[in-house]
Amino acid sequence: MALTLDDFRSRFLLQQPARSTQLLSGRHAAVLVPIVARPEPGLLLTQRSHALRKHAGQVAFPGGMQDDTDASLIATALREAQEEVGIEPHQVEVLGALPAVTSSTGFQVTPVLGIIPADLRLTINPDEVSSAFEMPLAEALQLSRYSALEVHRAGVRHPVWLSRYQDYLVWGMTAGIIRSLSTQIAF
Repeated sequence: MALTLDDFRSRFLLQQPARSTQLLSGRHAAVLVPIVARPEPGLLLTQRSHALRKHAGQVAFPGGMQDDTDASLIATALREAQEEVGIEPHQVEVLGALPAVTSSTGFQVTPVLGIIPADLRLTINPDEVSSAFEMPLAEALQLSRYSALEVHRAGVRHPVWLSRYQDYLVWGMTAGIIRSLSTQIAF
């Protein structure tokens, strides 16, 4: 059975994750998890510019650090998506957010889920993004496509999720967010 946009929206809204209402103090960031509104929806991902100092060339969601001028973490995700790939905030139907995850650099990152139009023309900022691609959402949400890898950093074990789509390696926080979404909506 194919996953439709209505199925996804209903599952996400009816099965909201339990989460703390308060973030820990520290550095905050947000990413937009863009769901492309198609009969069989897609998941928009980016590949970060190879010229960046941190996470160069990695597959990611549009996003970044919260600015003092951002009214909320949702505003952060929408601003960053506009800066990186040209998605205007009014073009996003925000569904909600997943619980914040802590990045390897110490940021608490809040994934914001939003639906974007299928005919949206992206304007990629080459300083931040080398390319953008769409993965079928039903494929992205298959738990069987994720493999666990254990990374040791400063004497502590950290589980890291890995997946491959076409020529792209999806791993780390991005793969973890997608996998978490999959477990939440029980697809």
